[in-house]
Amino acid sequence: MMTKIQHADLRSAAISIARDAAAAILRVYEREFDVQAKDDQSPLTEADLAAHAIIIKGLTELTPAVPCLSEEGALPAFDERGRWHRYWLIDPLDGTKEFVNRNGEFTVNIALIEGGYPVLGVVHVPVTNVTYSGGEKLGGFVQHGDSPEMAIAVATRCNGPIRVVASRSHRGANLEPWLESLPETAFVPCGSSLKFCYVAAGEADVYPRFGPTSEWDTGAAQAVAEGAGGRVVTLDGKRLRYNSKESVLNPFFIVYGPGDQDWLKAAPDED
Repeated sequence: MMTKIQHADLRSAAISIARDAAAAILRVYEREFDVQAKDDQSPLTEADLAAHAIIIKGLTELTPAVPCLSEEGALPAFDERGRWHRYWLIDPLDGTKEFVNRNGEFTVNIALIEGGYPVLGVVHVPVTNVTYSGGEKLGGFVQHGDSPEMAIAVATRCNGPIRVVASRSHRGANLEPWLESLPETAFVPCGSSLKFCYVAAGEADVYPRFGPTSEWDTGAAQAVAEGAGGRVVTLDGKRLRYNSKESVLNPFFIVYGPGDQDWLKAAPDED
């Protein structure tokens, strides 16, 4: 297993790679661009592909023996992928809808997965030049531009209305009944993996996701949230796990900091 020191070095290198990808994304963002539709009808732009190429090149040079799994790359058969103990999990541009809508809430996500769980993650926000990073054994951090990194931590109690962060693009019918089970709530709208980061930084209390996501949408941000003291659990209370089945779709999950609420008591059935 890689040591904590090695993970810290890899985190720094992954931050640099994510920033290089962000620069390529912004070059597209600042001009007119075409939008294609993938097979699942989700949008794809040249920025996604440019970021993918930069990240794959950078990580392959950094750790030649560690495979990469990217949203914009080929998905190996589970017979091969299931044997990976360690691999990079990448979403080159998370929040393409936000990118197309030009609201700034899109990210570059790079995670290192070991033994089915993220051990480090980098979530970089190109428009604001803010980088969230961390891992369960590394801590959680935020860096604004070239300013020094600052440690971040989840809120430990819900003080006042419960701050619920949820997607601008994907609310879903399952969310409203769950919200009604809680005391007073305040809605914090946000796109992409930034929802995890808001919880990690103590700017929101909980992020419920009762709709479809893929593993590359969550790996890096899960590492950040867990590094900051948060939990990312499926609706049976287990830690969200990766690369354990043929499909890369995640089950429903909840990200939270404060432990003073029973977040799972009114969770919907997942059919």
